[in-house]
Amino acid sequence: MARLYLVRHGKAAASWAEDLDPGLDSVGKSQAKGVAETLAPLGPLEVIASPLSRARETARPLSDIWGCTHRIEERVGEIPSPTKDLMGRTQWLQGVMGKRWSNLGEDLHTWRQGVVEALLALDVDTVVFTHFIAINVVVGVATGDDRVVCFWPDNGSITILEADESRLTLIERGDELGASPLIL
Repeated sequence: MARLYLVRHGKAAASWAEDLDPGLDSVGKSQAKGVAETLAPLGPLEVIASPLSRARETARPLSDIWGCTHRIEERVGEIPSPTKDLMGRTQWLQGVMGKRWSNLGEDLHTWRQGVVEALLALDVDTVVFTHFIAINVVVGVATGDDRVVCFWPDNGSITILEADESRLTLIERGDELGASPLIL
């Protein structure tokens, strides 16, 4: 059984409505260092990250401490938007966030299944740097919650699960946002 540490990326330098792939702002860089300091005593462990800049930049301090490189895993990336138009994708995401997975299309079910399969395939303790909705996918699957958003993980939060090839078990939710603003 593998223990998985899902880290929501640090605070991005721009929102979904402003940039397709922002890096971290100064607060996000500080959060990345804090995550590295918190997790450093556990490793070195395997480290994987979403291909997006904010996740890779959040992973970097921990990878540096452990003297390893993080592997990019496309399947733990951000929920795929049907448009690259910044305002259009923000409106789309706001609509999706209030729904249940059972009411969404096949393309999103395929993406959701990919997130789950990527984590179930891990057979050693691993730190996974990922995104808000991807963390919600995993928490929802582990707890049987069909809502797209069942949990508001804060930037730099660490959610702990166990994976045993066929099942995800929630051990501990990461810190949650005090409110529910759209700052993905």
